[in-house]
Amino acid sequence: MTVHFIGAGPGDPELITVRGRRLIETCSVCLFAGSLVPKEVISFAPKDAIVVDTAPLHLDEIIQIIADQHSLGKNISRVHSGDPSLYGAISEQIRRLKDLKIDFEITPGVPAYAAAAATLGQELTLPGISQTVILTRTSMKSSKMPEGEELFKLAATGATLAIHLSIRNLRFIRREIEPYYGLKCPVVIIYRASWPDQKIIKTDIENMVDAARREKITRTALILVGSVLENQDFEDSALYDPAKTHLLRDKRT
Repeated sequence: MTVHFIGAGPGDPELITVRGRRLIETCSVCLFAGSLVPKEVISFAPKDAIVVDTAPLHLDEIIQIIADQHSLGKNISRVHSGDPSLYGAISEQIRRLKDLKIDFEITPGVPAYAAAAATLGQELTLPGISQTVILTRTSMKSSKMPEGEELFKLAATGATLAIHLSIRNLRFIRREIEPYYGLKCPVVIIYRASWPDQKIIKTDIENMVDAARREKITRTALILVGSVLENQDFEDSALYDPAKTHLLRDKRT
């Protein structure tokens, strides 16, 4: 029997993968993070499935449920928001499962930053502007950031930043990144990307604190920073340049 860690996507139930939905539909036990995974995704579970919201549970309680159901020969869907590889808190669960010799598999999901970019109708990498996206967060009540990953060091690269789990830390973020990006660098704050109550706030580093306060955004938001967010003055990609040849396209005359 197997525990399936499944990325539910950012919120829109249609953004779950075909494989993720199929696994939820076929597993007789479904554990999910109730505060982040939409009910529509959990409704894919069989009508007679055991469905448990793990939001009020701690790690030992979650593992105990998994172990009990595994001993009964049941496959388990463990549904997380977004993609489990990003701030999914699955590593500590996997470590316990390995100790218990319980098999597991991971099914990826659409991450919030990808849904945000799609909503904005743009790429996060543009030729000659930015070819790097840094996914990060800041220290608040969660785990500390490792040495060397301080935000000001990441900001020094000038890359596009996708800052997670940090909407209540905007003043700190401004102090750390302003010297490298400048006051007028574009910022987009996306609250609950792809959910029905999604909000998009387009602002800049100078005004982002006030903008978030006006909209009363205090949780579940992604912060994008970078010149790619308001820049149409970029080169065309060489990928489709008629003067460029590659294995699948001969030079045009």
